[in-house]
Amino acid sequence: DGSLANWIVPGSMVKGPGGAMDLVSSGSRVVVTMEHTTKKGAPKILKQCALPLTGKGCVDRIITELGVFDVDKKHGGLTLIEIADGVSVDDVKGKTEAPFTVSKSLCKMRAAA
Repeated sequence: DGSLANWIVPGSMVKGPGGAMDLVSSGSRVVVTMEHTTKKGAPKILKQCALPLTGKGCVDRIITELGVFDVDKKHGGLTLIEIADGVSVDDVKGKTEAPFTVSKSLCKMRAAA
């Protein structure tokens, strides 16, 4: 549903200085860049957040090393719009807990310029 839980998990490395609450409440487009799975291989894109929410329904797009998802805030759900080279849709499905649809115009991920 585009919700975000951005918390420090006890015993894990802190990757950034914070500020997520400020960003999600700004009213701007929210794009989340993240690793697709935990270090143990568990999905991080979930059906429902397991931690307290930083922002409910605030995410517009999710970018991981496997692909790019657009979030449909109106109807709920994710759409896979880009996929990494060498990765199959089945690979993404196997590492994503949340259900998603595949765009009819699915393309390879574009490299950042």
